[in-house]
Amino acid sequence: MKVGSRKRWLMMAAPLLAAAVGLAAGGRTAGAADAGEDQAAFKERCATRLSVAIVGTSASAQALSAADPQGEVDAMIGTPAFQERFARFINAEFNRDPGKNSAEDASYHLAKYVVQNNKPWSDMFVGQYKVDSAQPNGAATVTADPNGLGYFRSNTWLVRYAGNELAGIKIATAYRILNNVVGLQLMATTNAPDADISANGRQAGSCAGCHYNNWYALDKTASVLSKRKTDAKGNVTFEPYAGGAKTVLGDKSVSDDKGLVQALVDSENFSFNACSLSFKYLYGRPGNACEGAVLDKCMETFKAQKTIQSAISVIAKDPGFCQ
Repeated sequence: MKVGSRKRWLMMAAPLLAAAVGLAAGGRTAGAADAGEDQAAFKERCATRLSVAIVGTSASAQALSAADPQGEVDAMIGTPAFQERFARFINAEFNRDPGKNSAEDASYHLAKYVVQNNKPWSDMFVGQYKVDSAQPNGAATVTADPNGLGYFRSNTWLVRYAGNELAGIKIATAYRILNNVVGLQLMATTNAPDADISANGRQAGSCAGCHYNNWYALDKTASVLSKRKTDAKGNVTFEPYAGGAKTVLGDKSVSDDKGLVQALVDSENFSFNACSLSFKYLYGRPGNACEGAVLDKCMETFKAQKTIQSAISVIAKDPGFCQ
């Protein structure tokens, strides 16, 4: 610190010292009153920010009067308002567009079910459920299914993301699974009118990176999924995969969609993505490097407690959230 700046600091400190002496002598100063008002204002801002972020409404009277607004976090996370808001958030994150019907938004329905019932977040992807509706435009429901795989085997979702690959390879499904479970983000490129979009074409040039060469290689990942079949009337069905184990995700031996999803859930990327989603839900933006400490704490807690609520709670209770 330069001498000049230090002198200025000392000159500014002198009146504060005098004020402190006056307070010690028994007089209440304006500064003390301001400090109390600042603390009250901070608590109000903190309560408001937490309420808006978690349940999407202004703070309740109870939250505004709480000695520690962050002590109200778990109660807010347990409300129907949070469950609805979070399910909508997840649906928007996991799908490129709103579904044409209720069953197409399978991630909304299962996310709401998972948080309502305090299930492990992994149940979203490997739980024995299906999400479908009895009628084409009816409300979708979550039901138990011994053959279920989160919502990834729900027929309406499968048809939605079946894709249009020439040989029926479900590249779109593979990408959506990777995106939803571990947060993979890829930008599709537009092909030239005469581009070769067959498997041979995808192995050439810049296409090979995403389709064959990286750990997430989309064609390799899709190779352990069922194949899309479309009849003359446009009806879509799926032919089960029966080709045995293949090496995907870099070094994992996988023989079907369940093995693929389980391998993703068992990876470090799964916990990281859960905490990244929780951070984005609360802050409205992705985390960055300077926020690594709270994300590390989130991952540690999430691995131990398994629920997405635990991840959100850690971030919302961090002192930095209300600063």
